[in-house]
Formats: sequence, structure tokens, C-alpha cells
Amino acid sequence: MAPVLTIDGPSGAGKGTIALKVAQALGWNLLDSGAVYRAVAASAFDHQIGPEDVDGLLLLCRDIDLSFKLKPEGVDVLLNGESADARIRREEVAVMSSRIASLPPVRSALLTLQRSFRRPPGLVADGRDMGTVVFPDADCKIFLTASVEERARRRFEQLKQSGKDVIFDRLFQDLQERDRRDRERAVSPTVAAQDAVEIDSTTLTIDEVVAIIMNSAAARLS
Repeated sequence: MAPVLTIDGPSGAGKGTIALKVAQALGWNLLDSGAVYRAVAASAFDHQIGPEDVDGLLLLCRDIDLSFKLKPEGVDVLLNGESADARIRREEVAVMSSRIASLPPVRSALLTLQRSFRRPPGLVADGRDMGTVVFPDADCKIFLTASVEERARRRFEQLKQSGKDVIFDRLFQDLQERDRRDRERAVSPTVAAQDAVEIDSTTLTIDEVVAIIMNSAAARLS
């Protein structure tokens, strides 16, 4: 079976950026689990399926065609063979995906889809429960975090650079609340696996975090 490296952690910890760089360095496949839920949400909008229609959502989960194409400059999310990056980043899709992700039947249905990305030569998977629920037998597990202040600052800078008018205090409060919901939810809470390597990236650069993960991967995959 192909090896798996999981990167879990709270919102804003940099999991997506780090996972992409690690996948590129290893030459492995990539799974962005957040994009999986957003893709289902985008498809639900296309088919006029609301979050209360669990049976309809389950059909979407069964039939959805999703893939990730790694490129030198980043990753392209393909939904039904077409680039869907812009669609799945829309605010209404993000809101819908959050509601969908709270539904236990949907989370269970998407396990099969997420596990299907485990193909040679290996998989780097990032999310909230990759190392605890989706790939509990992963060869190397990382739990990436940073202080709430630092994660809010990073998000603030990102939004400002994109021309958005944002308030730091509101971002900070939103992250605190999201952390609480993620930790306390009954289904797949955001917690570190017992055998995960925990990395606090508050004072680390992206390259430093990648180096730590690559060293951990080398030790555990040897």
C-alpha cells in the first residue's frame, strides 16, 4: 500500500501551503480535504441541493469526480475535469461546505473518496482529521499549529494583499470561535493523533517547517 504523510491542524496554520511544498519535494500525490468538502458544496449549488437534503448530498459524494493537479506554481483543483479553484473559493461555497462538513453521514461517505487518493508513489494529505480518522495507519503524521495571534496576522496580511477590507480583531475572534468548534465537535474533532509530530510554526518560516517535516518523513519512511 502506498505510504501516506498527514498534516492536520487548526485553521490558518498553513497546512495547505506546507502540504503542497512537501508533496512537490517528495513527488507524491496531494489531497486537500478542505477542497473536497468545498467541491461537494459547489456541486450541491449546481444541482440545487441544500444542506438539509442529506440523501441528495450522499449521491453527490458517490458520483463526484475530483482530482488535484500539481504544478510548479501550485495546485489546480479539478471538478468533473474542469478547473474549479475560483468556484470553490466563493464565500457562499465556503459557508455551505462548513454546514456539509458537520453532517456525520456526509463525512462517512467522503471517507471512501478521500482514501481513493492513496496511490503510488505516496500521498500527502492535509486537513483536520487525516491522521486520526481518514488515514489512522499513516506512515508519518504531523500536527501543525501556531498561536491564534499569528494565524490571524497571516490571514489579515493575505486578505489585505488581495484588496479586501478586513478588521484584525474580528479575524482574531473568528479564529478563536472556529478553533473552539473544531475542538469540541462530536464528529472528527481537530486533535493531534497520539503518534503525530507536533510543530508550532509561530516563529518558523515555511522552509523551516518543510525541513522539519522532511526530516520526520525520512526517519519514519526509512
